[in-house]
Amino acid sequence: MTDKLRILLADDHAILREGLAVLINGQPDMQVVAQAPNGAEAVRIAKERALDVAVLDVSMPGLGGAEAALQIRDCCAETRVLALTRHADTGYLRRLLQAGATGYVLKKSAADALISAIRIVAEGGTYVEPTLASTILGRALGAAANDERQARDFLTMREEEVLRAIAWGRSNKEIAAELALSVKTVESYKAAALEKLDLRSRADIVRYVVSRGWLSEDTAPE
Repeated sequence: MTDKLRILLADDHAILREGLAVLINGQPDMQVVAQAPNGAEAVRIAKERALDVAVLDVSMPGLGGAEAALQIRDCCAETRVLALTRHADTGYLRRLLQAGATGYVLKKSAADALISAIRIVAEGGTYVEPTLASTILGRALGAAANDERQARDFLTMREEEVLRAIAWGRSNKEIAAELALSVKTVESYKAAALEKLDLRSRADIVRYVVSRGWLSEDTAPE
């Protein structure tokens, strides 16, 4: 039989702690070995006892969950931190993750979500409340799309065309012929684009064009 996961519960509400302890101790692979009413006590216990997972309330008097997570991360590298909170806010989530927590569960979630989260973080994974995870992903995708729009707005149409052609291996003379421009004008567009994007070489141009998804068959110069 394998050893049970050793769990610390830290929350300033004693009744909630006891309820969670009953839930966790009812699992065949888990055991609550200590409880703490605040962050400072949680850190002290983590330093003195071998723990697998510290379940920390985010809002505790004195030393809060984020500060406690940071101290536990620094002193007890083997202890994984799971934040348990009523705050369905991505700001709190980012703060806890930056402090070293690898799990974030809302108190209103089903009990089995907490149990699953404990197992996941104990195995080295990361658990984020699904509703918050989808919000963060949506924002990240939105930011990426916005970056793409800004990049297109940043360069003029001609500057973009010149960069694409350079990435495809065209010489300034060839680009000038394809776009019905003078070589001097092509060089001017190229110089302006390089300055805007802080690029230095053709290799830089190729990397940039590839990163924007502009180097594909349907974007090749005629």
